[in-house]
Amino acid sequence: MSYISPNLTLLISAVKKAANALNRDFSEIERLQSSVKNHKEFVVSAYGKTERALRAELGKIRPDYAVITDNTSAKGSCFLVAPIDGLSNFAHGVPHFAVSVAVCENNVITSAVVYNPANDELFFAEKGKGAYKEGFRNHERLRVSSRKDLSDALVATQVNYKKELGDYLALHNKIVAAADNVRVLGAVSLDLAYVASGKFDAAISLANLLNSFAAGILLVKEAGGYIFDINQKDVRSENLSEVMDSGNLVAVNSELSKRVFEILK
Repeated sequence: MSYISPNLTLLISAVKKAANALNRDFSEIERLQSSVKNHKEFVVSAYGKTERALRAELGKIRPDYAVITDNTSAKGSCFLVAPIDGLSNFAHGVPHFAVSVAVCENNVITSAVVYNPANDELFFAEKGKGAYKEGFRNHERLRVSSRKDLSDALVATQVNYKKELGDYLALHNKIVAAADNVRVLGAVSLDLAYVASGKFDAAISLANLLNSFAAGILLVKEAGGYIFDINQKDVRSENLSEVMDSGNLVAVNSELSKRVFEILK
């Protein structure tokens, strides 16, 4: 279709090819739960296979772009890659994890793919062209929710580092008191994809890795949502570079943005 450029088509294909083995590996996880040693080795092996496959497939598209799979800052032109975002879910047989890939050019995210192979759910976006969920015949255009009342909202929260646990618990308690309906699902890329889809009304992520949330940022933006840094002073403007550096982000629709910031402050 016209809204999928050749480069984005190649990116989607690369992610799907790299994720092929994950489905087979995931089917083995439950059987291995009783074996701690073999289970851990298997998860490490699955992660490594996915990372290597992504590097190989992405290298065919843009051999001159770096493939970043850690928290290294995005410089120049690169792929920001999470081979398995939600690794703990994967390791415990929970089908809520994703392969997340973003194309970043001069600190601007230009293309994004988030794919959960466990349920064959794929989200994609290209800067200025909208965000979509893949369908069998027609792709679904994504739009953030229009919910205005935080007490009726469904909010996702996520923290990455235990050293931030105190800050996270304080933040989480504020959101629970105001929104009541809070989910901690363990995969920030999917949290953001669900905000873009209107399933979640907001997502709050503390100290997460850039390669895990970069693709989700573009999904939310292209679906009409807003991305803020938790600690920024002014809710009237976004600073995506600041968000990418800190990993402390709020993704929200326009109706709830001010209210969420009032609570966080």
